[in-house]
Amino acid sequence: MQEPVSMLSLATAVPPHVLEQDEVARRIRATFGRFFERNPQLCDVFVNSGIDRRYSVRPIDWIEQPHDWSERAAAYLEGAGGLFVTVAASALEQARLDAADIDIVISVTSSGIATPSLEARAGRQLGFRPNVCRVPLFGLGCAGGATGLALATRLARANPGQRVLLVVVELNTLAFRSDRAAKTDVIASALFGDGAAAAVLQTQTDDDAAIRIGDAAEHTWPETLDIMGWTVDPVGLGVVLSRALPRFIEQRLAAPARQFMAAAGLNGSTKFVCHPGGAKVVAAIETALELDTGTLAHERAVLREFGNMSSPTLLFVLKRALESGLSGPVALAAMGPGFTASFLAAEAGHA
Repeated sequence: MQEPVSMLSLATAVPPHVLEQDEVARRIRATFGRFFERNPQLCDVFVNSGIDRRYSVRPIDWIEQPHDWSERAAAYLEGAGGLFVTVAASALEQARLDAADIDIVISVTSSGIATPSLEARAGRQLGFRPNVCRVPLFGLGCAGGATGLALATRLARANPGQRVLLVVVELNTLAFRSDRAAKTDVIASALFGDGAAAAVLQTQTDDDAAIRIGDAAEHTWPETLDIMGWTVDPVGLGVVLSRALPRFIEQRLAAPARQFMAAAGLNGSTKFVCHPGGAKVVAAIETALELDTGTLAHERAVLREFGNMSSPTLLFVLKRALESGLSGPVALAAMGPGFTASFLAAEAGHA
């Protein structure tokens, strides 16, 4: 097993606008009335999603209106930049550090494009050193929180004593498409929200961290590029989301999960912290991992209160679990475009 890396802090943040699921469902049915007449079963997706509310960087009236790529990009830069600063500052405060104490900063996003990337845009306001190492990651989707945390752990381990700041930001609501009607668009409108998370990691000799991260691994299934991702056109991003995803997880997740746990030395007492893609996905994970129904309670609670925020969601679940007394060996798991599963081993309960 790899030398553990301490997580010195873990912060989360959401934007100000609340999207109540009942209101979203009412508006979506009004926007795509004829589409729902032809596909009445899709009305159930809002009821069965396991979601009560989500958050957005723009009010629902803005989201409903047509916007081109440039308008969406401007909204992304403003919203993602603000959330980046907010959640990074919170993580730094929890760790009792200044931005100038950070040696490596990793930014993770898939819901918008920023060049210069988010950490460069936020650097002056936060106070990063001119020689800070910047590592922007794009395209990991829902696996981004786990894969970003794994990379942060590896960089901290490879640079003993250096402090690594991981910031994960997604603004999925900006991708809503009122210009077209497709089943995947309706499903996405019932699932996705905006949010951000940040953590500070460092190799340490003491055990005062709430959790320490050990081994990490990924598994990418061949010929699965069409399960999840984005399409791009002049209007904006379009969601790619296969209806076969829950069944795929039920049938295919167990083997790589068992292989990872064996390699990481995790046993049957290990607790799981997973990315909850949706109510059906959570149930599929429990089935695949042979967990009792309802085991992933923190995952369902985060999904209910925040929706699927893509990459930050796993870190929201981890934070809730830690605050609820999570201890002992832990396996973190998330799945995203590729189609890829990302795993981490951890030990909780040191603070």
